[in-house]
Amino acid sequence: QVQLVESGGGLVQAGGSLRLSCAASGRTFSSCVMGWFRQAPGKEREIVAIINWSGGDTSYADTVKGRFTISRDNAKKTVYLQMNSLKPEDTAVYYCAAKLTSASNWNTSVGFGSWGQGTQVTVSS
Repeated sequence: QVQLVESGGGLVQAGGSLRLSCAASGRTFSSCVMGWFRQAPGKEREIVAIINWSGGDTSYADTVKGRFTISRDNAKKTVYLQMNSLKPEDTAVYYCAAKLTSASNWNTSVGFGSWGQGTQVTVSS
């Protein structure tokens, strides 16, 4: 089990950028697949991006592909989400999540057992 704390959210104009960080504590970080999810008001939570254990492979939702980049630093136990060309529809609470798995189907949105408290991202038009 890992504990996760997100930071970096805020208010930005459309077309701007933000970088979210998620600091983890616990000994199993490098064994976890990490993901970023988001939930907009009145909508279900959705996957944004997933990164594998080493950071060498990633997966993105079609809505953010080409604009967002997920990365991780295992030495710092931190995962990042660089968000560029932000749109008003990106407005949501963003959550960091961890999945302790060794499965070959690591890049699915199910099985995430540890969650951060969320950070608000608001994009104004």
